[in-house]
Order: sequence, then C-alpha cells, then structure tokens
Amino acid sequence: MLIVVVGAGAYLYTKQAKPVGSPASSLIETIGIQNDLMAMANAERRYFVEHAKYASLDELRRNDDTHIPTRPHYIYSSEASETSFKISATYWWNHVRPRLGSTPR
Repeated sequence: MLIVVVGAGAYLYTKQAKPVGSPASSLIETIGIQNDLMAMANAERRYFVEHAKYASLDELRRNDDTHIPTRPHYIYSSEASETSFKISATYWWNHVRPRLGSTPR
C-alpha cells in the first residue's frame, strides 16, 4: 500500500513540475527578457546623463528614450531614485494582465 501511495505522489509531482514550453523556447524567452532589461538599463543611464537622475518606466516611455516591450506572462517594473534604479521582470502566470502600475498578486 505504501508503495502505491509513494508512486502516485511521485507521478503527481512530475506532472506538476513539468516545465512550460520546450527548453529551447524557454531559453529564447529568457534571452529576450535579458535583452529587454539591458535595453531599459541603458535607457536609464542615458536619461541620467541628461537629467542627473533616474526615471520610472513611464518617464522613459514619455521621453521616447526606449521602447518598453510587452511579453506574454511578464511584467516589467522599475524603482528609480536620484541615485539608483532597479528594473525587474516578474513572471505573471495569470492570462489577465494587471493595470499599469499595479502589483501582481
């Protein structure tokens, strides 16, 4: 009986742990997101040279300094101050994208 329970648990675990998409498509997506983040970081650096402070993603959009891409299942956000910035990509598993500026739950 114990073997059946362990076997069933292992089967369910492997079904839940199966990655989404093929390894190649996941790698391509990861590289695309890294490129997006690098482009946004470079835009922040250019903005800093011109304005002596860092900008939010909205300010970068308004300034037409960079294209902020949209990718299915990912949300880009930034935290900017006069002396530093942090840009992140958050995986959003839900198919409904939250409003701009809201935090995924």
